[in-house]
Amino acid sequence: MLGILMMMAAVGFLGAMSVMIKLIGPGQNPIQVTFFRNIVAALVIVPFILKSGGVTVLRTKRPWMHGARALCGVIGNTLYFYAFARLALADVVVISQAVPLFVALMAVVFLGEGVGWRRWAAISVGFVGVVITVNPTGEVAPATLATVVATVFWATTMLLMRSLGRTESPYAVAFYYMVAGTVMTALALPWVWQPMPHEVYWYLAGAGVFGAFGQILMTYALKLAEASVVSPFNYTAILWGLLFDLSIWGVAPSARTLTGAAVITAAGLYLFHREGLRKRR
Repeated sequence: MLGILMMMAAVGFLGAMSVMIKLIGPGQNPIQVTFFRNIVAALVIVPFILKSGGVTVLRTKRPWMHGARALCGVIGNTLYFYAFARLALADVVVISQAVPLFVALMAVVFLGEGVGWRRWAAISVGFVGVVITVNPTGEVAPATLATVVATVFWATTMLLMRSLGRTESPYAVAFYYMVAGTVMTALALPWVWQPMPHEVYWYLAGAGVFGAFGQILMTYALKLAEASVVSPFNYTAILWGLLFDLSIWGVAPSARTLTGAAVITAAGLYLFHREGLRKRR
């Protein structure tokens, strides 16, 4: 129960981070936003690392894997931040919940994992939910396409984290992502830098703090309970997105968004269910 509560709180913190990004607005470059978010998050994580053993928990023999994970994560985050500033939170969150579907598909293609017809059916149904949310029959906004691409990159990140989790500590995975992400975005700053109002720095600090605590709580949730138990509660992100949209911007979800959310959530939960059965066997 504690693991479930921590996962729900983690998702809430990550939702609050998205609110900060949306409050910054579309006037700031998302690469610059990602740079500051990573710096703040890295600083917040450092005390937890020191308490857990210091540099010993950061030892790694797979620096290139950390680099690949950071690159995919930075691209995904930057695209998500671009979308959050331009779309309703719920629309972005609903599409992002397709990450488990993309992970399952990539595991088949790149890792050769066996998938039965039930899981294939769930993946197919989930992608129907994505199509409903994106609404390709109308005009698809660039921010919507950015959200879909970001979701693909985050699915790739999840696969890399699955591999890193076998040999690396959770703090090492989070810390190296923040540090490498900061360096990568810093290299692009000379081409994208623009002055920011003072209030934007407060929003960036909030985004970094909320993002860091979201990562930390998610790490503890996965330590207290099995992933198959707590991971489905990641779908509470949709509820957080709807709540923030209504309470802050007075935006109600469209029927298309709610329908897509229901289809994607049902498909994802079924995938988690099948994964749990497979592991028990």
